[in-house]
Amino acid sequence: MQHAAEAHENRLAHETSPYLLQHAHNPVDWYPWGPEALARAQSEQKPIFLSIGYSACHWCHVMERECFENAAIAELMNKWFVCIKVDREERPDLDDIYMKAVQAMTGSGGWPMSVFLTPALEPFFGGTYFPPTRMYGRPSFPEIIESLGNAWAKDRESVVKRGAALADMIRKSGNAKSSAAIDADALDKSFATLAQNFDDVWGGFGSAPKFPHAMDVRAVLRQWLRTKNPEALHIATVTLDRMAQGGVYDQLGGGFHRYSTDEKWLIPHFEKMLYDNALLVPAYLEAHLATGDADYARIARECCDWALREMVVEGGGFASTQDADSEGEEGKFFAWTPAELAGVLGAKQGAWAAAWYGVSDDGNFEHGKSALWRHDAPQVVADALHVKLDELAAAMRDARAKLLAAREKRVHPHTDDKVLAAWNGLMISALAQSYQVLGDARYLDAARKAADFVLTKMRQKDGSLFATARNGRSHLNAYLDDYAFVIQGLLDLYESDFDVRWLREALALESVVSERFKDGEQGGWFTTSDNHEVLIARLKSPQDGALPAGSSVQTLNLLRLAELTGQGPLAKQAEKALISIGALVNGYPAAFSQAMLAVDFIAAHPREIVIAGEPSNAGVKAMLAAVRGRFLPQRVVALAGSTSDVELMPVLDGKVAPANGARAFVCRNYACKSPVDSADALAKELDD
Repeated sequence: MQHAAEAHENRLAHETSPYLLQHAHNPVDWYPWGPEALARAQSEQKPIFLSIGYSACHWCHVMERECFENAAIAELMNKWFVCIKVDREERPDLDDIYMKAVQAMTGSGGWPMSVFLTPALEPFFGGTYFPPTRMYGRPSFPEIIESLGNAWAKDRESVVKRGAALADMIRKSGNAKSSAAIDADALDKSFATLAQNFDDVWGGFGSAPKFPHAMDVRAVLRQWLRTKNPEALHIATVTLDRMAQGGVYDQLGGGFHRYSTDEKWLIPHFEKMLYDNALLVPAYLEAHLATGDADYARIARECCDWALREMVVEGGGFASTQDADSEGEEGKFFAWTPAELAGVLGAKQGAWAAAWYGVSDDGNFEHGKSALWRHDAPQVVADALHVKLDELAAAMRDARAKLLAAREKRVHPHTDDKVLAAWNGLMISALAQSYQVLGDARYLDAARKAADFVLTKMRQKDGSLFATARNGRSHLNAYLDDYAFVIQGLLDLYESDFDVRWLREALALESVVSERFKDGEQGGWFTTSDNHEVLIARLKSPQDGALPAGSSVQTLNLLRLAELTGQGPLAKQAEKALISIGALVNGYPAAFSQAMLAVDFIAAHPREIVIAGEPSNAGVKAMLAAVRGRFLPQRVVALAGSTSDVELMPVLDGKVAPANGARAFVCRNYACKSPVDSADALAKELDD
């Protein structure tokens, strides 16, 4: 029998976003963002309450239970405001604009984001989570609604003036001129700032809460490669080690949670985001190539296996997120007690597992439970248990499999199964690079399927992309991140299987970016296209956040495309994009680690490595293994074979395999050294 609250249905019931659908039975008269809601606000001159969140957000669920499911609070909301609910993952443009407003008003931001707008969409009050009654030093949500509603009724002029001032500030911040040549020592200055913020005990940068900063780690690894400064390698490896040992990493199922609430990486917020794992996989792969440490390869592999096991949707795309909560309780799916371990493994193996994973009677989490982590080194645990390390390690491999199987029987966190073009682009990259380094064909197959999903199921008639897809419906114009991340994935796919289709598709999408996103005056790109819905501001977001800046990813894409295709204007466009943010980069270089990857690529005078021969040839495979087994981030790799397109890729012209079927050419600026006919000779060439 349906409850009365569930019988009520608002306009969100017709949306594709699982986050919006979660609110479809609230007594709040929710609208999705769109013409209907905005027209009502205009015609009735009624202010807007804009609530922005996402499905894996713990405090979003809390505010829904406490406020949006409360009939009395909903009545107040409906009385005073046109109420609009937005999924930030579908509408990063709205999230970006109104997060700037909330940060300006409160000094901080987060989700759920609660913003109050004039009918002209200008923000006049905002915050994050608000409780149903006064607590946590915050006013109650009903008090805020009543106060702002009365202010609109009685002192509208002041409210409108405040909104207009904030909107003007946001517009100016999005168009501030920041052009300058990037300092010659920008790479060193960026590293110096990161080194200053490095936590030498627990790894990472800054204090709690700690987020995985994959772009920072990758920039630091390049600093080590360029300068051989041992401090750089120390910073990267300690950070990657501590994260992989922490509770922020799912020790049983693989994959990283969103962030750690403490400096030790011990207790995470338990949601898992596709993008975090897609970004961290290349960081661990590069650390493996730099050090030879097999543990880094293991972590990358386990993250990919998690994505293939739990995140693939029908058609081959990847779902977005997994929730932090199950059965209404955060972390319940992931946490353990000693008794639960013993119940699965038996007393002896359970006690060993408790020592191995840091599970105690008191617990390190809530309700006497523990997040699993690997704080003590394996030998230390073995010594404490008076057991040989080989015996303990074998027992723990067995225990991990048994515990994972037992955990599968628990109530799973909810999965947000919408497919986002941007995040799929990142995962395509991660899987393609994993195939190159680890050699697992499953990863290449999954990357191809995801790319095909995006390029066919998320394509508009004019060749542009949709941003999101679910249950056979794709919609919303794609953003800069969508194009940049998908292009990057296609380039990594080309360097994996050398199917020229991926390169052609990358160029086709690049032309959309150039036509619809480019800032013709200052260089670089806007985050939205020129045919996007008109909002209060059209922004450029050059700094990295939880995601790398799309503009910086696109800059490196252009540099790689220029090397592969010989189209010099693409490299010029990339250099202009870097100059467009030069003043910002020079002032705050550590906030632009993704841009530093592009700067490093240019500074190293990248190599064009061409292997001539057929992919099935043993000599070709050996040469590719020589390339892929080395940490060589400043290069592109192409194959000159029977299916190559020399017209598209002039770098292949004249590159022909000898009788034995394999030959390698190492070039810079299209000037090549003498070719080599063995993998050993190529390895020597690459190591010089």
